[in-house]
Amino acid sequence: MKGISAAAPKVVAASAAAGVAVLTTLVVSADGVPFAVDTALHEAGLDRRSPATVGAARMLTATGTGVIVYVLVALAGWLACRRAKVPAVRRVPVVLAALAVLGCGQLVRMGVRTAVDRSRPPAADWATHAHQASFPSGHATTSALVAGLLAWAVLRALPGARGRVAAVCCGLWAAGVAGTRVFLGVHWFSDLVGGWLLAACWLALTLPLLGLVARRWTEAPSDAPEASSSPPPQTPPSRPGGNPRRSPGRAPSPGRSREQRNPRIG
Repeated sequence: MKGISAAAPKVVAASAAAGVAVLTTLVVSADGVPFAVDTALHEAGLDRRSPATVGAARMLTATGTGVIVYVLVALAGWLACRRAKVPAVRRVPVVLAALAVLGCGQLVRMGVRTAVDRSRPPAADWATHAHQASFPSGHATTSALVAGLLAWAVLRALPGARGRVAAVCCGLWAAGVAGTRVFLGVHWFSDLVGGWLLAACWLALTLPLLGLVARRWTEAPSDAPEASSSPPPQTPPSRPGGNPRRSPGRAPSPGRSREQRNPRIG
């Protein structure tokens, strides 16, 4: 089981990377033209819009970008050290490492986006602002990265059912943020899939390293051995006159004691 768990991140990373490569090849070979599922979901979102749903989608989509995501990741790094009960100064490297995972993941995403340069859906269908190329979705990638880091942190801080429920909630939030991008008309569904695969690959590569950083900074410094810190055993004090204490199991002979007290005269 230990070997399987150690190999799992490598398997996930390789599978997700293969998925990104295949999907990117399909998008580039189609010259950015949306797939049938893209068009179908795009039109379904347009048909179901209302002022209330568009307003709710805009509020949810705003949580998947900007300063908010970096605050959430910093919180994840801090929360990951909760059970260790270490001083605040020892949590800072874990927070910085979590932020580095998100920041470097964003750089990878922007590199892929620039290389593919896929066009977005028609601007007439947009219900929110958007800029730059479409593939992979920035909101989908970012929210998946943040959700993965938050899930990693809560599973460390809250083992058991509570941690699993919290991790599922993080995933649902990320899925909701990504879904708003199709509903608001600024992304194709395949853009979301590309973002999810890219985030899965990046998390599988970096979370084991982040775990090493967390263990390095949350383990208490090694104290001196317990035996050396305990006081040395004390020997019982000797009786006055320097005579050793008699063993409690051997009583003096009464006859010999009388002879010693009343010696015979010759």
